[in-house]
Amino acid sequence: MDQSAKKILVIEDDPDIGSLLEINLREEGYQVEIATDGISGLQRLKAGRYDLLVLDLMLPGMEGLEICREMRRMDYYQPIIIISSKATETQRILGLELGADDYLTKPFSVPELIARIRALLRRAQAMRQQAQGKSAVVNCGDLSIDPVTHQVNLAGTLMALTLKEFDMLLFFARHPGQVFTRIELLNNIWGYNHDGYEHTVNSHINRLRAKIERDPANPSYIQTVWGVGYKFVAG
Repeated sequence: MDQSAKKILVIEDDPDIGSLLEINLREEGYQVEIATDGISGLQRLKAGRYDLLVLDLMLPGMEGLEICREMRRMDYYQPIIIISSKATETQRILGLELGADDYLTKPFSVPELIARIRALLRRAQAMRQQAQGKSAVVNCGDLSIDPVTHQVNLAGTLMALTLKEFDMLLFFARHPGQVFTRIELLNNIWGYNHDGYEHTVNSHINRLRAKIERDPANPSYIQTVWGVGYKFVAG
């Protein structure tokens, strides 16, 4: 991956953290811009496209969660990594529910952040390349899934999905009626063997159901096959 072509926006009001990230990301070959408040950060996002957003939650002018929500209403997709001192499980889940792809708690390791950035950029690039060969919009009942724009439309409403939620939904929709175990879903969607982390699949399916199902407790699209795994019913 040509990192020099990758443009990252960091929205962080702490000048020390912002400077640290700018120095380290530039050393990795990324183009980096820094915004120190929520309003100017969102203006930059609307004015020009970035390959990835590093987003603090506690910002002057506009909170990070609202920026995340606004980003997922736009007509193009970019990965979002939240960095925050809010370490509760509720905050992490809320950030992911609003469309973030990853969540890192302060204080954090800069090498770990860089590793997560690389992983998300690789994943986003792989999805774009795959979409070029499979660019047709997938329609399933009230659902419309566009692999090029990463947009999911449910009965006329655009849904805010994280990268992994989108990957999972698209994978299911391209294999209607086929039953997958949790391990098979891990291998196909995460791209590598993730033995022992089947709960990752469960949590993503629960969040996805909460977004696309009229009644998540009685799902019509993503159905549980007891003792085996999950299948997608196109409707």
